[in-house]
Amino acid sequence: MLKHFSIILTMGASLLAQTAAQRTPFIRASGEGVVSIKPDQARVTVGVNTQAVTAEEATQRNAEIVTNVLAEVRRVIGAQGEIRTVGFNVSPIYRSPAQGQPAVIVGYSVTNSVEVTMSDVNVAGRVLDAGVKAGANSIGGIRFSLKDPQPVRAQALRLATQQARAQAEAIAQGLGARTGRVLAATDATSVAVTSLRDSVGVGMAAVGTPVETGTLEVRATVTIETEIVIL
Repeated sequence: MLKHFSIILTMGASLLAQTAAQRTPFIRASGEGVVSIKPDQARVTVGVNTQAVTAEEATQRNAEIVTNVLAEVRRVIGAQGEIRTVGFNVSPIYRSPAQGQPAVIVGYSVTNSVEVTMSDVNVAGRVLDAGVKAGANSIGGIRFSLKDPQPVRAQALRLATQQARAQAEAIAQGLGARTGRVLAATDATSVAVTSLRDSVGVGMAAVGTPVETGTLEVRATVTIETEIVIL
C-alpha cells in the first residue's frame, strides 16, 4: 500500500509541473479613450393631461388638444423629424372617502404623451414652446444623442487600445522584457452628456425656452492581456 501511494504522488507532481510549464506568462493592461462630439439628434416628450366627470369627455377633450399640439410641433420640425406615441392612460379620480366608507369615483384623468425626435437639435426649444402654446401641460426631459454612434465608438476604442498597448509595453520594459502576442482583449463603451438642461418648466415657454445641447462624451475602456517575452 505504501508503495502504491508513493507512485500516485509522483504522478501528481509530474502533472502539476507540466501544467505550470504550459502557462504563458502575460501582462494585463487597460486603456481609456474619450471622444467629445456635439449631438446631432434630440428627443423630447410632450404630454397632455385632461380631467372630466366622464372618461368619454376627458378622452375627447384630450384628443382635441393633442391634435393641436401635433399640428404645431409638426410645423416646427417639418420633414426632418418624427413623432410617435409613447404613452396613453385613462384612470379614475377618487374622492377621499369618509372613514369606513368605500372610495367614490368623481371623474377621470386622461394622459397622452408623444416623443418628438429632431434631426436639428437647434429647434428643440421651439418644439417645447410650440407644444406648450398649443396646450401641452407635461414636458419631459430633453435627451441628446447621435444618429450613428458607431464611428465615434470605433474611434474611442482605437484610442483605448493604443493606450492599453502602450501601458503593456511600458510594464514589459520595466521588467526587462518585451510584449508578444495579444492573448485576450475585452472592451466597454458608454456615452455621457457633459452639459445639458435635463428638464424644462412649462412656464418658461412663454419667453422662449433656452436649450443648451452640451457635448456628448463617448468613452471606451479596453483591457488586454499580452504575452511577455523575456529578453
